[in-house]
Amino acid sequence: MKIPYLLLALILASLNAIGPFSIDTYLPAFPAIQDSLGASNLQVQQSLTAYMLPFSIMMLWHGAISDALGRRRVILVGMSLYLLASLLCCFAQSIELLWLGRALQGLSAGSGVIVGRAIVRDLLDGPAAQRLMSHVAMVFAIAPGVAPIIGGMLTTQWGWRSIFVLLAIMSAALMLLVWHKLPETLPVEKRQSLHPLHLLHAYLEVFGNARFVLLSVAMSSLFGGFFLYVMSAPVFLMQHLHLEATEFGWMFVPLVSGMVLGSVLSARLAGKFHAMGTVKLAYGIAGSAMLINLALNLLLPDTLAARIPQLMLYTLGMSTAMPTLTLHALDMFPARRGLAASCQGTIQTLIMAIAAGLIAPLLWGSTLSLAWGAAASFLISAAACAYALRGKRG
Repeated sequence: MKIPYLLLALILASLNAIGPFSIDTYLPAFPAIQDSLGASNLQVQQSLTAYMLPFSIMMLWHGAISDALGRRRVILVGMSLYLLASLLCCFAQSIELLWLGRALQGLSAGSGVIVGRAIVRDLLDGPAAQRLMSHVAMVFAIAPGVAPIIGGMLTTQWGWRSIFVLLAIMSAALMLLVWHKLPETLPVEKRQSLHPLHLLHAYLEVFGNARFVLLSVAMSSLFGGFFLYVMSAPVFLMQHLHLEATEFGWMFVPLVSGMVLGSVLSARLAGKFHAMGTVKLAYGIAGSAMLINLALNLLLPDTLAARIPQLMLYTLGMSTAMPTLTLHALDMFPARRGLAASCQGTIQTLIMAIAAGLIAPLLWGSTLSLAWGAAASFLISAAACAYALRGKRG
């Protein structure tokens, strides 16, 4: 069964969107969850870590299992578990039960993200793969902007538990869509063994490749400059910029617009502009945005006009670079793309979990400290990317 290009892009983007919806939708509900469950602000914040640590660990296995058993099966099982986990969160009567539900969501949500990347490389090569990855990113980019707005509205109208009802409905709809429309993209003759020694050798090969690890760190840290603001959104927007739970769109809509524009630019440049030239252009845009952000935080008081537009420019640069960096890393292991995508995702999510649980709370004191944190994350990314590309040239 051949799937139309637009439908394939929509399915892969929707599977990717489970991740940001799992994180961003309930950010505006933090105060309500805190009051409802009698938890502290830090305990509610740790529900992010409870989600992201299992998410990163299980990412090691989603791709490898899909290399052995096929792509569809892993996605369907993952979405089934995610549905049950969302219902557990919905009915949680204590912060501990919420942590458990979030951990189960983390174990299962990565199946769509990781296996989706492998599906792109199963079907397409070169500029065509970059275009599909960019189009997937374009649709996926809408999720972080829409999710907190929806979350704020649901919290105001029906309470924070309705957010997890929405996540359950989303996972059920994706299960049906994958079951009826997505064909298996990995032929039986190309599947890999799940023998422990065979897997151990494969993981050691991937994690032992310095250029692969550097590229994964570069992607993670580049995204981290944006992610620190996402994880700090309740404090950044409600305490420093004095917005309400229903006004998160003032930050997320511009940032998502930048991500969409970056994905459009990446797709336009595919096949017309050298891949590494695209990466250099993207880093130039993102670096300029970080310099402007630091300058405005040093010189001007906290207002929407002084804190948000430059972040949109940063996400434009970030999204321009991401498809090329992702595919470049996966192409280093053509026979094990699922496992390579797992390793890539694990590195990224571990860094994000550390950012959410440890680094972001340390930067909440002021908008200037957040700006310094984002700038540092970008510099780490630029250095890792430069070393990785230098290694390629060598």
